[in-house]
Amino acid sequence: MSPRLTHGLGAFLEWRRVAVALALTMPPLLALPYVANEFTVHVLAISAYYVILATSWNMLAGFTGQFSLAQHAFAALGAYGSGLLVYHLRAPLWLSIPTGVLAAGVGGLLLGLLVLHMRSIYLSIATWAFAETLRIFLAAAYEFTRGDLGLSVPSLFGHVRPTAYYYTFLGVAVLWLIIVYVLLKSPIGYFMRAVRDDPLRAQSLAIDTTRVKLFAFVVSSAVAGLGGALYAHYVLTLTPSIVDFSEMARIIVMVVIGGLGSFVGPIIAAPPVYALNIWLASWGEWSMVFFAAAVILLMRAYPAGVAGLIGAMLRRRGHAR
Repeated sequence: MSPRLTHGLGAFLEWRRVAVALALTMPPLLALPYVANEFTVHVLAISAYYVILATSWNMLAGFTGQFSLAQHAFAALGAYGSGLLVYHLRAPLWLSIPTGVLAAGVGGLLLGLLVLHMRSIYLSIATWAFAETLRIFLAAAYEFTRGDLGLSVPSLFGHVRPTAYYYTFLGVAVLWLIIVYVLLKSPIGYFMRAVRDDPLRAQSLAIDTTRVKLFAFVVSSAVAGLGGALYAHYVLTLTPSIVDFSEMARIIVMVVIGGLGSFVGPIIAAPPVYALNIWLASWGEWSMVFFAAAVILLMRAYPAGVAGLIGAMLRRRGHAR
């Protein structure tokens, strides 16, 4: 069999797997609003929002090895970019939301050009400093951003009933996951993993590591901005708390528990982690202690996360058969 035919057959089987996965998962997800109450649908809608953020950060940290601590800041850029245009200039949503996404993407580009030559802890500190600077600016420039008073923005659909927003977040999440899957199967996906595993060897193989990192950083930032812009027009009031580090910690917990560097990890971990976070809300700051303990125990027992654990169980079952 020729290499071209083999590659074509492999691509067909991959897309067949995607089609089967969508056929099995989408009908129950689409039917959920008809069997759940409004609060549950609201939790599911926000869970889909966190799937978008978690998978975008996983593409950057899990597949490219760039541990940014500013994913929530780019979501805030998208949210405030759209909200401020509407608040100050009365811009329509069809213009303000893409502008918010563009603001997040440009912010990712500029920050990436400044910090992506750094490694490990230095990159994390630099991106954390950017997020904290943005939070302080949003709080201090209250005459422009409304600060802690809250920036009021219009709803996306003219109401806040959660079903429409659930389908919106779900649709964006599914589309983004398909894009990530395509990227990972393309040459850029192999380049990202090469940069993560051994940057020096990747350079020796003529891979432009800076360009690969910057590509992942900009795409990840823009997608976070899209999620943030949609989120803004659902919650209707924006405050600097959207850039609290607890937001970034929540994203990290979702990815690590699901499986850092796993495609399905953030998908299966984000909804239960967010639902558990809602249930533990009455505990206040103790909820983060619980999540920290859960992450430590899971990493101690199985560093590959829930996705890795499920994969190992399926492999053992296959060997037993």
